Amino acid sequence: MITIHHLNDSRSQRILWLLEELDLEYEIVKYERDATTRLAPPELEKIHPLGKSPVLIDQDILIHESGAIVDYLIQTYGKGILAPARGTKDYIDYMEWMHYAEGSAMLPLLLRLYTGRLGDAAEPLNPRIDSETLNHFSYMNEQMKGREFFAGDKLSGADIMMSFPLEAAKARGGLAAFPDLSSFVDRIQSRPAYLVALQKGGAYSFGPAAV
Repeated sequence: MITIHHLNDSRSQRILWLLEELDLEYEIVKYERDATTRLAPPELEKIHPLGKSPVLIDQDILIHESGAIVDYLIQTYGKGILAPARGTKDYIDYMEWMHYAEGSAMLPLLLRLYTGRLGDAAEPLNPRIDSETLNHFSYMNEQMKGREFFAGDKLSGADIMMSFPLEAAKARGGLAAFPDLSSFVDRIQSRPAYLVALQKGGAYSFGPAAV
């Protein structure tokens, strides 16, 4: 049985979505953020030294990084779905977006999150953060023009990975100037597997407003 150690309002929600898209049976162990600090509870450190989520356990395999979890689940249980064929241009795009999600897309969001706690002290950094945000989100929006998915013409792990930074941005009003990215979020949030994962995972601030 697959077990996912799941923290509310975190990257682990996209792992639940992937598990539902793959139609796999799994168990959820839930953790709640501290209401004041928004940090994960110390109990997660008993599962992985970093004390963060998601953590996936499949028999004797433990995986922490969400990108590695997505790759593992698709390679192990995908049966040819959710990843383009190797050696194709779509597969190159798939691998690029899989890594871009955490390597590039999350950076301006995290900078904004952390510097936002500094108040006026963050003022010198804001122009650079604004520039990086515009640069990356303009690029992503341009790449999604006329497309439904980030790689190929079907849902893939790239879309699963890209979901979290884009959902987080949209929930904070950050996609108003990027209609193609906003439409992507609307599409994924209406998928049946996504909605089932949302019900199972519990409170998720970045989900559709009507849920």
